[in-house]
Amino acid sequence: MTLGGTFQLGILNVQRLGFGTMQLTGPGVWGAPNDRDGARKILRRCIELGINLIDTADSYGPNVVEELIHEALHPYPETLIIATKAGLTRSGPDRWEPRGNPDYLRQQCEGSLRRLGVDQIDLFQLHRIDPHVDADEQFGLLKALRDEGRVREVGLSEVSVTQIDAARRIVPIVSVQNLYNIAQRDADDVVDYCQLQGIGFIPWFPLGNGKFSATGGPLEAMAAELGVTVPQISLAWLLRRSPVILPIPGTSSLQHLEDNCEAA
Repeated sequence: MTLGGTFQLGILNVQRLGFGTMQLTGPGVWGAPNDRDGARKILRRCIELGINLIDTADSYGPNVVEELIHEALHPYPETLIIATKAGLTRSGPDRWEPRGNPDYLRQQCEGSLRRLGVDQIDLFQLHRIDPHVDADEQFGLLKALRDEGRVREVGLSEVSVTQIDAARRIVPIVSVQNLYNIAQRDADDVVDYCQLQGIGFIPWFPLGNGKFSATGGPLEAMAAELGVTVPQISLAWLLRRSPVILPIPGTSSLQHLEDNCEAA
């Protein structure tokens, strides 16, 4: 299956439609999933469908999903790209706090390497810039990890064009992960910047919600006319919006996973 073509994230070649793993946890992105075996089956089905970009984070669980990926997929296919993130702490369900001091980020990188069972992380992303820590120190730590070979490529999450420029003065940035979907387009300027610079844009919450996709909304009528689903329209729109967009829809349902892949 062709998943929207391919894109080059630095030295990493990925199918444009990937998989986000946030939903493979308990409620509030906290703890293990109710069906651990089912979660492993979804990860294995991703590979069967041709997905080769799996996005996760140490904060999902926390630590739970990185361990699930190892259980389900190790030893990894040569073409599989695993992207993970660091820079948040968790104190309970639906609770997230930025923490970007370099010692913490290095510690989290080492933990991700261990849980994933790899010597080098393919794509290591700063989950949030900590406003209480000098941004250049956070970017500098990402550069150090890249220079040391602990990570292959570096990305950012929830950043402005100005912040991307600041980071790129210190370390090459191959991806940006911001909230973006057919109904929430505040990051249009970031998408346009990434397209101009050849940086991958990974929209989180790619399916969106609200009146656009609600029952009786405009997407429902369009989906009925085309004989497809609302999520498929939402993903197809993202793939068409820009050649640098790499949607990573997540799900805990095998059927939804397969439906999402059909959007390409």
